Amino acid sequence: MKRFFDIVFSLTGIIILIPVYLLIAFAISIDSKGGVIYKQKRTGKANIPFDVLKFRTMRPDSFAKGALTVGSRDPRITGVGYYLRKYKLDELPQLFNVLFGEMSFVGPRPEVKKYTDLYNAKQLEVLSVRPGITDYASIKFRNENDLLSASDDPEKLYIDEIMPEKLKLNLNYIHDNNVFKDIKIIFDTFVAIIKD
Repeated sequence: MKRFFDIVFSLTGIIILIPVYLLIAFAISIDSKGGVIYKQKRTGKANIPFDVLKFRTMRPDSFAKGALTVGSRDPRITGVGYYLRKYKLDELPQLFNVLFGEMSFVGPRPEVKKYTDLYNAKQLEVLSVRPGITDYASIKFRNENDLLSASDDPEKLYIDEIMPEKLKLNLNYIHDNNVFKDIKIIFDTFVAIIKD
């Protein structure tokens, strides 16, 4: 049922959003140099890596300067990228990840290997399901970048405090989920984006 939901709504979303995709692609291309789509290796279900797709919001080679984005005004973020991130529009290409079966609409947000390598045996359970575009953790930590920017050691804060709390929420989800909860999480995500 979940996979059927993912296929139908991702395909529908892609078709409906074609004009939005084209508009965003044009805005990115005139705002800064580099490609329109950014691919990043993330850890998926069963610990299998895949390329998560996003609209590019940072300048080329920004990832080489650190995996974490610190603050909504991180200097690596482009002018258009700031607004794409603020309203989560940079995530729209992940509808293709959902259609291809690499992701689901709702599920634990996929992490880079650098962080999944730190998971303990219990936390590795989050890799037993498809990662998602949104989840409880995405809603709770929607202002994560600002939390990190206020820390003297963002990496330590993320690893020691934020990541464990995210994983706790994700474990609760995978042990107690259904289509109605997924719909509620999607709705709550939209509400959180609008409120911000």
